[in-house]
Amino acid sequence: MARAIPVLLTVAALAFGLGTGPAAAAFLSPTSPDGPDVVSGIDPAPGSEVDPEDTPGPADPVPEVSPTPKVSLTPTAGPTPTGGPTSTGGPTPKTGSTPKPNPARGPAPTGRQAPKNDKKPAEPALVEDATMADDAILAAGTISADDAETQATLVDVEDQRIVQTRAALTAMLQTGGVEAAQRKQPQVFASAHGRTLVLPARSTDAPYTLKDLAAVEKGRYLRRLKDGSYLLGVHVFVADGARLQLRGPLTLRMGSLPGSFSSIVAFGGNIEIKGTAKRPVRITSWDVRTQKPDLNTTDGRAYIRAVGGEFEMSYTEVSHLGFWSGRTGGIALTGTERPASAYRHRTKDQRHQDKRERLANTQEDRGGGSFGDVETIPVGPGTASHVLADELVSGSIQHSVITGDAYGLFVSGSNQTQIIDNRIVDSLVHGVFMHRFAKNATIEGTKVIGSGGDGFVLSRATVKVRVSDCLAEGNGRNGFTLNGSALASGPSASGESLAVYGDSSVSNSIARDNKRYGIEVLGGSRLAVQTSEVIGGDMGIVVREGASGVQISGNRLADQRRQAIALRDGATGAYVAGNTVTGTVTGVYMRDSNGTIVGNKITTLPVPKAHGITVIGDAGGSEITRNTLTGWGTSAISTARAADRLNNHNNDEDRWDDTSSFWVKAKRYVKPMNVIWAGVILLVVVSAVRSRGTVIERRRPREIRNPYALQKALGEGRTILLRHAPAPDSAPVVELSSRQREPAGSTPVAGGRG
Repeated sequence: MARAIPVLLTVAALAFGLGTGPAAAAFLSPTSPDGPDVVSGIDPAPGSEVDPEDTPGPADPVPEVSPTPKVSLTPTAGPTPTGGPTSTGGPTPKTGSTPKPNPARGPAPTGRQAPKNDKKPAEPALVEDATMADDAILAAGTISADDAETQATLVDVEDQRIVQTRAALTAMLQTGGVEAAQRKQPQVFASAHGRTLVLPARSTDAPYTLKDLAAVEKGRYLRRLKDGSYLLGVHVFVADGARLQLRGPLTLRMGSLPGSFSSIVAFGGNIEIKGTAKRPVRITSWDVRTQKPDLNTTDGRAYIRAVGGEFEMSYTEVSHLGFWSGRTGGIALTGTERPASAYRHRTKDQRHQDKRERLANTQEDRGGGSFGDVETIPVGPGTASHVLADELVSGSIQHSVITGDAYGLFVSGSNQTQIIDNRIVDSLVHGVFMHRFAKNATIEGTKVIGSGGDGFVLSRATVKVRVSDCLAEGNGRNGFTLNGSALASGPSASGESLAVYGDSSVSNSIARDNKRYGIEVLGGSRLAVQTSEVIGGDMGIVVREGASGVQISGNRLADQRRQAIALRDGATGAYVAGNTVTGTVTGVYMRDSNGTIVGNKITTLPVPKAHGITVIGDAGGSEITRNTLTGWGTSAISTARAADRLNNHNNDEDRWDDTSSFWVKAKRYVKPMNVIWAGVILLVVVSAVRSRGTVIERRRPREIRNPYALQKALGEGRTILLRHAPAPDSAPVVELSSRQREPAGSTPVAGGRG
């Protein structure tokens, strides 16, 4: 009963938001035995070098299962622990042989499974059929509804654990005095969500190292193995003002078991992971049962995250970290919605100087938005989710290799992040994902190969992100995605602004053999794709969803299955210039959009339906000029289905072989208005010709003729005998001609009666 009281106090305090400082200190005692950890109670692998005092013997009792799924393996002589109901919705802990890898979501579970349920399992849903958001989960295969719910619940549990740990530490430090000073050292907090090794801010600038972590409870949570690597078996929390430093050469294996995994999270603190080309840092998830990296994400997996503060990583090899969400996806840099507390770490003199400067600024600008000693910050697009400058995370990831993470790199709420000269391979979702409010970022010399989703994603609300000299190859969707759409299209629950985003670019980069598009531009303004190379894919560069002022210039596109460059669905003011297109059916396709297409060199495939440039629908104000079109197909520039008149001139079509039939050619010109005008012109021409012939005939000189030359002389005919009519009572007299009336041989007498 006495042992259960601290546990009940812990649960009650967590439920009520951790209470006051003394209460938090009471239930989050560093010596509290409650809560799962990855290393504690695990039988080390043969040949591993561990502290014998921390290794349980065969007679040790099996630890009780906490509300969070926990696996605690004992030596073979002891019983195997069983899992009970969990608060996270996680799967029943599994034991057995090495799981079989699955390219979609890791290995299939083997060994002892959860009890069978009579309820019919949920039908797996194809990812392609799901509604895709800019942070949607993509994978090659299917994800069952149960697995999705489990992973989503684990993400929520991690969020709760981080917030509660921060709140508990803050409450304890606010008590002041000797007790607060004693808390400024590494200590373990235990809760229903697992154990967390907390690194509070120090009074000096000295960073925490592996030596400090290994000293906690005699190395119970960080053990050095025989091969020289280290096994981390607990969550690590780097508090605001603290700094964790990992230097190469180093191999860190982050324990990751079903329902129990480790993590490194900095909340306002700094993380430095730095190696050299010859002495790199290697970090991976690790399943101590199989002595291999954890390939199964359905029950959670180890991850690294920086919430605010600074994150630096160089010459590091990271593999098989993360699950489900971006913030738990592997390597994540995220801003915080809580006020930054860096101000508290300034000295008293520095704080007074800051106050004097604020007051001076207020007096100089009396009409501003300041009230006494309270400063107001101008709002920008997306006011409800606007992340203030002091809360943004900044980071640098350079010369590193990331393999098999859920998300290769996830960045959100950041400023001036640098991602330079990295290689990201086989990410389950996206390679490099720049999420909301990532601004002024630089991505250079980075290769993303074989991701399940997109290679590079610049999501909505990202501004001024420059991508250059990068490679996206063999990814499951697009090579590059630039999304500048607004966060809302009207009044919304979060009250987001309707402003669009932009000023980002992709230049000098390569998109090769991606399954969907090479580069896709969605909405926004002033986005650019320049001097890049797009090879293969269904389409090359696609601009849609009302994007405005997009510049596509100096690119080389080849071997697309449909269109090389497509402007669709309301794109306006696009500028497509100086591009070279080869080996595709349609070079430039424009539908219900407008722009300027100038100076492009297009060579299509020799197929009957090939077109150099195709315009469909409303394209008013578009200009097509000075393009060189080479190919073999029905038309070089197809505008038959355009609704508006185009400015189409000075295009070189001399090397285009028109293969259309007679009737197809006739249809191009036989139109109602054309027929009417042709008839009018023909009538005018015929009338002119006829009138010209009459005039010529009249002007021709003629000889004088006798006016009676064509008349014949009159001759005498026979005399006709006229007779009187017979009397009324006499027989009717039949009038006969003179020849019938006169007998032969008789001579008529002139004037006689007969």
